[in-house]
Amino acid sequence: MCKGLATLPATCLKSAKDIKHKISFLLQKPESQAADQKQTKVNATAAAAAAAKRVPTAAEVEKWKKSFSHMMNSEPGRTVFTSFLKSEFSEENMDFWVACEDYKKTSPSKRASQAKQIYQQYVEADAPREVNLDAVTREETKQNVENACPCCFDDAQRMIYTLMEKDSYRRFLNSKVLQNLCQHIAAQEKKNCDCAENRQALTGGA
Repeated sequence: MCKGLATLPATCLKSAKDIKHKISFLLQKPESQAADQKQTKVNATAAAAAAAKRVPTAAEVEKWKKSFSHMMNSEPGRTVFTSFLKSEFSEENMDFWVACEDYKKTSPSKRASQAKQIYQQYVEADAPREVNLDAVTREETKQNVENACPCCFDDAQRMIYTLMEKDSYRRFLNSKVLQNLCQHIAAQEKKNCDCAENRQALTGGA
């Protein structure tokens, strides 16, 4: 050890070593964060449950399995389905459908600008989030937007709804997202049931 370091108090040397250790830890932290993020992506159950504003019941999920319309009419259902669409990189379909629903509630004074925004975002060729429409529907929607009536996106919205129902929804029914969510709900309901039984046993014992 050089003379300069030898003259320093032991506490200073210890602090220097601690700082060096912390710097090394911080330099390694991005790798740890990347690993955590990878694990989060793998855990489809946590992603779907966290995305929903509330965890659905087993009865609700059973309705989703029986009917696409039941799922689309359920906010938690749409949220979980959207998490599946994201895994397939097709969440623009749900976003477009929701945008169309919101557009129908738009005030007349804002309707023209809102219609143009939706058209440019989702409908026109090479749009940033272009949805899969045939040429005829795309052209009809373009003409409808010029009038900006409440129903100008109806045909396009119906086509995307059918696409999700006939295509993505069928894969969703067999997806890990739904399977893991069902397992999560079953485990949660069992836990709640066990807690209720324990409380009842304690009350009875008292």
